Amino acid sequence: MVKIEKILFPVDFTENSSKILPYVLSMAEKYNSMIYLLHVVEDLSKWGAGSFIPHLSLESFKKDAMEGAEKAMNKVCKSQLKGCPNFQRLIIYGDPAMEILKAVESQKVDMVIMGTHGRKGLGHTFFGSVAENVVKRSDVPVLVVNPHKVKGHIGAGKRSAG
Repeated sequence: MVKIEKILFPVDFTENSSKILPYVLSMAEKYNSMIYLLHVVEDLSKWGAGSFIPHLSLESFKKDAMEGAEKAMNKVCKSQLKGCPNFQRLIIYGDPAMEILKAVESQKVDMVIMGTHGRKGLGHTFFGSVAENVVKRSDVPVLVVNPHKVKGHIGAGKRSAG
């Protein structure tokens, strides 16, 4: 039988994450898994290298972004995870795909459940796809959920016979 003791759930604090959360909770309940909530504050220094456009101090941005992520994570934990005692919180600064893959290894995760933004064309070219990179490079299974295709909650519309 497959053992899924640790699930990594990368969150971006958008409605998309909320739509995927029922899948994470359902899987964690089925396998009695620990959930690792991971938020990666993206390192923006790669976008400003070599440019002459005035910008905020990256250290100041990083500090503010990390504090904002901590507040957002606290809100998610209080409002959406009341019934899930088995979770750990991770907030990291860096490249999202790389940090997700590092967390898989460092936390010895058994499965990743994440969403996709579904970018196409120019958006995909500029921003790439974090989900695509994780799927291609992960050593563990990755369940990718398109939040734009999720209708209601898991089990919605199911009725028991009787």
